[in-house]
Amino acid sequence: MLVHVISDIGLVRETNEDSYICEPPHLFVVADGMGGHVAGEIASKLAATTVSRYIEENNSNDNYEELLKQAIIQANTSIYQLSQSKEDFNGMGTTVTAIYVAGDTIYWGHVGDSRIYLLRNREFRQITNDHSLVWELVQSGNITKEEAQNHPKRNMLTRAVGTSCLIKIDTGVIAWEPGDLILMCTDGLTNMVSEQDIYSFIQNRQGDFESILDQLVIHAKNAGGLDNITTILLKNGDA
Repeated sequence: MLVHVISDIGLVRETNEDSYICEPPHLFVVADGMGGHVAGEIASKLAATTVSRYIEENNSNDNYEELLKQAIIQANTSIYQLSQSKEDFNGMGTTVTAIYVAGDTIYWGHVGDSRIYLLRNREFRQITNDHSLVWELVQSGNITKEEAQNHPKRNMLTRAVGTSCLIKIDTGVIAWEPGDLILMCTDGLTNMVSEQDIYSFIQNRQGDFESILDQLVIHAKNAGGLDNITTILLKNGDA
């Protein structure tokens, strides 16, 4: 397995509210926090570390899809309880997108609008659904995916970790075939860089993961760098 990760503050935000876990060969998490002051940064970090700790403590359970779901539920509870304990933290929350790699299978859990993409045999497709108002408009056919990228309400989430005592979590399973690439990213990338450009960067530089992610961040910044940018890239293979 080849793995590379990058997290950049971007050009506008004063702090990096993104967090990630990169624990090859199994666990990978991206989280994009929200909330005033430092609440978003705290929420995303708490989510990522809670998921990691929960899985480490319960990995005797080989039902990894359920394991991820329960880990995110635990993160939701921890963040929600913290948000209720201090006024500055009220309304804090975060996206959480996580994968667990087990042999030839990838298990994933997801809340929010961070994304998982799969590149296989020149087909680049989004695995997760965004939990956002704009994504619902795309799904209903009211706007195109291209129009969604510049929609004024593109950051309005319909679901996030920590904003309520209850949470609905998307989970799934995909095959992990030789040569497959997985890209996990926060919306600081996908709001700034089109899917076609992301695909082109990956396809043209497959031998150099560091260069791929560096160029994606540069491209996002050239487009405005309005948000923090975090990406994890994995390949099933050594070259």
